[in-house]
Amino acid sequence: MTDAVLVNQDFDCQTCGACCAYSAEWPRFSLETEEELDRIPADYVAADLGGMRCENDRCTALEGTLGRSVICKVYAVRPIVCRTCMPGDDECLMARERLFGAAA
Repeated sequence: MTDAVLVNQDFDCQTCGACCAYSAEWPRFSLETEEELDRIPADYVAADLGGMRCENDRCTALEGTLGRSVICKVYAVRPIVCRTCMPGDDECLMARERLFGAAA
């Protein structure tokens, strides 16, 4: 981990962003209604309509620098998988470890 990346154990999502850059397969749509999906801007939806658009493993709706300061551009209408990932849960810890190492 470099000095520029300031990840700590308080699980501040607006500092971290690991879950949004874990895998292009992670931000998949699952139980969303058609109305919920229609609220997500098309620019952030994958070409196959199965989830959020990603560049490499990072969701394109995530803005900022991982481990420093991030924000979700579609937070109010984010998919269920994004809403259910909670700070410090297994998915959070797995994403943090992959991106920031075991010390995260």
